[in-house]
Amino acid sequence: MTPRRTPRDRRRGSAHGTGAPAGDRHTGLRSVAGQVFALEALIALLVIAAAVFVIFHQAQRDTERDARIRSLAVAEAFAKAPGVDDALTSPDPTAALQDRAEQTRRATGVDFVAVLGPSGIRYTDSQPELIGRTATGDLTRATVDGESFTEVFRGEPNDAVRAVVPVVDDGGRIVGMVSSGVEVQSISDALRGRVPFLAGAAAGALALAVGGAGLVSRRLRRQTHGLGPTEMTRMKEHHEAVLHAVREGVLILGPDRRLLLANDEARRLLGLSAEAETERRHVSELGLDPRTVELLVSGRVATDEVHRAGDRLIAVSVRPTIPDGIGTGSVMTMRDTTELAAVTGRAAVARGRLQLLYEAGVRIGTTLEVVRTAEELAEVAVPRFADFTTVELLEPVLRGEEPPASALAAAEMRRTALSGLRPDQPLQPVGDTVRYDVEGAPMATALAAGHSVETELATAEAWRAQDPEGAAQALAYGMHSLLTVPLMARGVVLGMANFWRADTPEPFGEEDMSFAEELAARAAVAIDNARRFTREHAMAVTLQRSLLPRVLPDRSAVDVAYRYLPAKEGVGGDWFDVIPLPGARVALVVGDVVGHGLHAAATMGRLRTAVHNFSTLDVPPDELLGHLDELTGRIDDAETGGPQDAADGEDTAGDGRRPDAGITGATCLYAIYDPASGRCEVASAGHPGPAFVDPEGRVEFPELAPGLPLGLGLGDMPFETTELWLPEGSKLVLFTDGLLEDRGRDLDTGLALLRSTLARPDRTPEQTCADVLATLLSSSPRDDIALLVARTRMLDRERIAEWDVERDPSAVSPVRNAAAAKLSDWGLEGLAFTAELVLSELITNAVRYGADPVRVRLLHDRATLICEVSDGSSTSPHLRHAAATDEGGRGLYLVARYAERWGTRYGRRGKTIWAELRVDGGGGEDAEPEGAGMPDLDALEDLAW
Repeated sequence: MTPRRTPRDRRRGSAHGTGAPAGDRHTGLRSVAGQVFALEALIALLVIAAAVFVIFHQAQRDTERDARIRSLAVAEAFAKAPGVDDALTSPDPTAALQDRAEQTRRATGVDFVAVLGPSGIRYTDSQPELIGRTATGDLTRATVDGESFTEVFRGEPNDAVRAVVPVVDDGGRIVGMVSSGVEVQSISDALRGRVPFLAGAAAGALALAVGGAGLVSRRLRRQTHGLGPTEMTRMKEHHEAVLHAVREGVLILGPDRRLLLANDEARRLLGLSAEAETERRHVSELGLDPRTVELLVSGRVATDEVHRAGDRLIAVSVRPTIPDGIGTGSVMTMRDTTELAAVTGRAAVARGRLQLLYEAGVRIGTTLEVVRTAEELAEVAVPRFADFTTVELLEPVLRGEEPPASALAAAEMRRTALSGLRPDQPLQPVGDTVRYDVEGAPMATALAAGHSVETELATAEAWRAQDPEGAAQALAYGMHSLLTVPLMARGVVLGMANFWRADTPEPFGEEDMSFAEELAARAAVAIDNARRFTREHAMAVTLQRSLLPRVLPDRSAVDVAYRYLPAKEGVGGDWFDVIPLPGARVALVVGDVVGHGLHAAATMGRLRTAVHNFSTLDVPPDELLGHLDELTGRIDDAETGGPQDAADGEDTAGDGRRPDAGITGATCLYAIYDPASGRCEVASAGHPGPAFVDPEGRVEFPELAPGLPLGLGLGDMPFETTELWLPEGSKLVLFTDGLLEDRGRDLDTGLALLRSTLARPDRTPEQTCADVLATLLSSSPRDDIALLVARTRMLDRERIAEWDVERDPSAVSPVRNAAAAKLSDWGLEGLAFTAELVLSELITNAVRYGADPVRVRLLHDRATLICEVSDGSSTSPHLRHAAATDEGGRGLYLVARYAERWGTRYGRRGKTIWAELRVDGGGGEDAEPEGAGMPDLDALEDLAW
């Protein structure tokens, strides 16, 4: 007879009833606790084994390294000991060194010390039978290279770690070698002595680890009641399903009618607060309906009883937690019977529309391109709102211009975007002109009313009259509903959006019209922003290109190619220039103004003009940048109303611009190349330095003093000039940082790509520009790119003539005659008289008023003859017009009349006065002013400036 279970027994069974029956519970490795114990023990064993392995091999390496160090120290000490070199050259080295070697071996603890001859014959050895025999192994590093080395030797007589050191006499000659070492067997014996200690430590660690794992496993077995992984996983899945996934509400109460568990659906239906606030509370304290409280307190069984929970009617079922149990807990399940499918459907549609509007805000206007923005509108609407969508825009909007204000001008648009469920649609393709001039048609009505219009196409007579053939094709295709919405921004029509339904059976309704207007309003703002950007971008590009050089001058000094690419998102202030300078020299310029848009482009133009003007001063690059920096600071002060006003934060410009809207932040790189000497002077104002490519293709990035950007003031960091020497045929590559830096690429990566691209010899500047852009240009550059590649040429030394002149008036004529002879050699006899006249005046002035040293140089360029006279004085002559009674003062006037152009260039010490004469008939007697008498050249030497 089966004994009856007491309530206490039932409660104990309930408490443990979540697991498997007692007879099914797992023991040993089948339980979670047993598996955890086995895993921890295995991990401990592997870790300990790995540690023993690592320690053993580390000890082996340490022992071997110690053997190498001791062997090398012993060998070097013995080799450098006094008298060893003399003993090796004596008649009997063995007698002189054998005892010393053995004493050294015993004192140092190595296994052998052997003295070898240059050919490898042993003179001494710890094993006497080996004396006289040739040592094995490669000893050339010591005998030939004179190098000391250590190695692990494998061979006769024994494997050993040995060191070999050459013995060098006073004359630097290798007279022998000393080899010392420790046998591998000795190393192994030392290691075997450590094995018992390692084994004992490993065993102790393993015992501790297994004991700890056993304690953890024992505690885990008590907590899991011996359950296996499968049962615990299944219980967890069931628990989570009941809490979160089950679509019915579940309440579990204890025997004292206090809440033990309520899943998410039950909390929603009953309006229960957070779990922490309701846990272990009595059902009468949960705020439930009195009938529901009475049902749960009574403990009776119920099935689908209808109870009220707020404004809901819920079907409730109650069962005890243990069938046929007395005084046990209870489980209540419930489901909502008031929510109708129609209401749920409408809520889902509303949520879907809100989600679509959110996606439209994210997906429309991702670029500042008008056409792409229209395409994004069409793509968003299909298929979640319409089966087909077309977008038409006004022609001025597509060009970035202001849209017309009249409704008549908006009646003709260009189809810009089309998206649909299927490609075989009957609508007009993208690019067609669409007219909305039929009164009463949906499009014309929407334009006139300024809001959306829904049309049933089967009954729309005006729509069919607008395009009878197209309307018939659309109806035959299955188009049945059309929703037309004007795209308006700032009260002006930009275009039209048309939503079509063919596969969706429901026509558009009033809720659809409101949604379409909201969608069109968001898209119109994005299209208008893109239109404005298109206009400003076009204006900035036009201004930028008008301010950049269109044709670079053809110079004999360099062969030049260039590229300029505006940024995709807005034109910046990058610029470049090639400026001819006196003396066949050329200035190469590249710069960058921080920012984008019209202001940056206009600022670039001002700086480029300033560089042109300052280049006429013919000063070194550092001085030119100093002048440019000072001018930039004055412009900033003028535009911001002065430093004090700018510091007060006032809008002193009068046009609404910020006080700091000057041109601070511009950078510039200025280089001057002289083809006569091959010298290049470079200075930078915060701009990246150039790349130098020699004729063999080697690429360097010369170190430059970076300097501060323009407009910040020199302070304690003036600009510095760096001198480079450029062989003929080398390339100087100037660029802005937009070439190197881009999305996903930093400056170092860009420099590496540029180096690899430039390292290609025998490439013209044009080919170099094309290669660089093909490698470094991204699809959408975020900054302007200016690239200037100059391949250097040098003047033929036969076309350069130089003379030193003594400061004696009698020295003028010989130099003048020598110059005439050189012009005859060059085939420039027609320029001889004019050149002699100019040289006479310039040399006479230097001799009379200058300082030593005085030098004369003639340069025969392709189209000009350049006369230069240098002296050590910094005094500059000035052009003046002599009176009729003056005896002097006409010399510089004659130079100015007969030369193509002339000027003064100051150096680090002294000055150079230069004059250019045209080779193609621009000088000589053809250039003689009418009515001007030609004085005797010797008499000109007596004229004063």
